[in-house]
Amino acid sequence: MARVVRCGLVQMAAVGDPAGPIAELKERNTRQALALVDQAAERGVQILCLQEVFNTPYFCAEQDARWYQAAEPVPDGATTRLMQEVARRHQMVLVVPLYEREQAGVLYNTAAVIDADGTYLGKYRKNHIPDLPPGFWEKFYFRPGNLGYPTFQTRYARIGVYICYDRHFPEGARALALGGAEIVFNPSATVSGLSEYLWKLEQPAHAVANGYFIAAINRVGVEAPWKMGEFYGQSYICDPRGQMLAVGPRDADAVVVADVDLQQIDNVRSAWQFFRDRRPETYGALVAP
Repeated sequence: MARVVRCGLVQMAAVGDPAGPIAELKERNTRQALALVDQAAERGVQILCLQEVFNTPYFCAEQDARWYQAAEPVPDGATTRLMQEVARRHQMVLVVPLYEREQAGVLYNTAAVIDADGTYLGKYRKNHIPDLPPGFWEKFYFRPGNLGYPTFQTRYARIGVYICYDRHFPEGARALALGGAEIVFNPSATVSGLSEYLWKLEQPAHAVANGYFIAAINRVGVEAPWKMGEFYGQSYICDPRGQMLAVGPRDADAVVVADVDLQQIDNVRSAWQFFRDRRPETYGALVAP
């Protein structure tokens, strides 16, 4: 029996002058994103994910402590509270990637998960933090996540979250499957060049290996003043067979929408039986330092 859920992804170019007041930047980018959230609601989207650190430019292109001002508590900050109201109004599950401040000097790259009635369900903190010069100075801004790989039972599906660089690590992708995730959202900020050839390779492979849906989000545009490369969009939703259901444009703001039939998960897992044939007793080397 079909279990169809309409999923959506928001990809957009950052707006505002990065040299300007950070509070103003956050307000402008939040307003831009909310317009796209409204479009998603008009299209009947039930679960929607925004891009990595959605309400700022990708400030990790430089090392400047002023960007610590962009961090806020989750769930007690203004953005999470606002998104709870938005989720309630649209009866839409929201995955909201934010720069989180737990306490002074303790900062994370985080995604809040909000149910369709506005209930805050929890958060995922990015586990794998890159330091890949030039342009990806994330260890300057974020501590590694300490919440493991939680999954969240929403009104419409059980979902998991992976964030950007996490996608290069199959271990967490498998942990999300073992935690019951039916759809895994990966909000990202990644530029052309080194990573683009992997964009439609790695995550569909996670979908196939784990028998779930993947929803991958990337921003668009070239962000001044850093001009570290082009954020190449192409956000997509793929099924447990690795087939693309919807792909966004390379260079424009968009709401990418696809209907996913969760019954396909059972069909694919029954055919392949990867979980039956796992050999966890042989995997000790994977967790050795």
